Amino acid sequence: MTREYLKKATLTSRSDSSETAEIVSNILAEIEAGGEEKALEYAAKFDKYEGNIVLTTEEIEAAGAKLPQKLKDDILFAYDNVRRFAEAQKNTVADFEYEINEGLIAGQKAIPVSAAGCYVPAGRYRHIASAIMTVTTAAVAGCKHISVCSAPQPETGVDPGVAYAAHVCGADTIMAIGGVQAVASMAFGLFGQPKANIIVGPGNQFVAEAKRMLYGRVGIDMIAGPTDSLILADKDADAHIVATDLVSQAEHGYNSPVWLVTDHRPLAEDVMARVPDLIADLPELNRGNAEAAWRDYAEVIVCSDREEMAKTSDEYAPEHLTVQADDLDWWLGRLQCYGSLFLGEETTVSYGDKASGTNHVLPTSGAATYTGGLSVHKYMKIVTWQRATREGAKKVAEATARISRLEGMEGHARAADVRLAKYFPGENFDLTAKG
Repeated sequence: MTREYLKKATLTSRSDSSETAEIVSNILAEIEAGGEEKALEYAAKFDKYEGNIVLTTEEIEAAGAKLPQKLKDDILFAYDNVRRFAEAQKNTVADFEYEINEGLIAGQKAIPVSAAGCYVPAGRYRHIASAIMTVTTAAVAGCKHISVCSAPQPETGVDPGVAYAAHVCGADTIMAIGGVQAVASMAFGLFGQPKANIIVGPGNQFVAEAKRMLYGRVGIDMIAGPTDSLILADKDADAHIVATDLVSQAEHGYNSPVWLVTDHRPLAEDVMARVPDLIADLPELNRGNAEAAWRDYAEVIVCSDREEMAKTSDEYAPEHLTVQADDLDWWLGRLQCYGSLFLGEETTVSYGDKASGTNHVLPTSGAATYTGGLSVHKYMKIVTWQRATREGAKKVAEATARISRLEGMEGHARAADVRLAKYFPGENFDLTAKG
């Protein structure tokens, strides 16, 4: 397979996190030992905030009052789309029972976790959509308690849009706290909330490291790195739209990779010529991220044909994958590794990021080779059960005894032996591991 790189990344978003790990480990240990008092100390230090941590009903209502009705309508529109898609996802998992052999019945149950903790980042951007994505899916799953944490502004607290979105989507508790101290508060059950069974949502490297360290004590959605996006485009793609979509994702962060893979060199060259002007036209707040991401992390790759393009994409396993090429059904059937797929010019990653219904909490840094993104299923435990008649379990008991003895696990074998002796007295069974 031959690939021609018209633009090659000079940096990688993967980095040594040993210093981050040490910082996070110390904060988690101190908050676990010191409880709410220590969490408040870190909130004052890092969030520069000493106001009320748990938002009151009055504060939530006041947040909604600060938003124009059109924006509230947009939030409700996005919420409704995400909710309906999550409900459809939930319907794909059903409780069932199945008679494996006569008299031996096994089954499956889908049980939502009791308490979910949703982290909503705040800082350079107002991540209203993250509140919608994380809280809505937890509510549809059936979690009994949903906590939301978002870093406050020093003087004004949680962003009104985040607070409103979290509330209408089903949050039970909304807290003005960010960073590691927020993750710790949800994991350890501080500020009057139950201990979270699962913690979800994107965040910076400190939030990601805190989730990684707590994994096992709590569930997590994934360990996320910088967001990344790849576009597959052929000769008929619109170069201006392709370039605009690349820039739209590069603005996420200075280390957010964007990749263009095509089999048409003139398109690649056209796109590369357009990107600098599109970046220069961004507001100053966004421009710096996009400039750095395009300069240091972006790649433009020319392949010989669409099969080579698909292989390249699967190797990169992007978080977001867009196809702007003919024969969309071929691409849908062929592509294997991505967080979320956007087929055709008529859709874009930005739709998925904000309002179309699919979730925007997705695997990054190549993790799409083995996992998908946040969904209603992440909040649900798929558990199994079984029951049997005595006759139905007879052959199972015999097989269990012999296999257990072959493994050297005599205690397991005897658990089968005693049932056979009780239920079938007088019968002779060969329960040894010998042939």
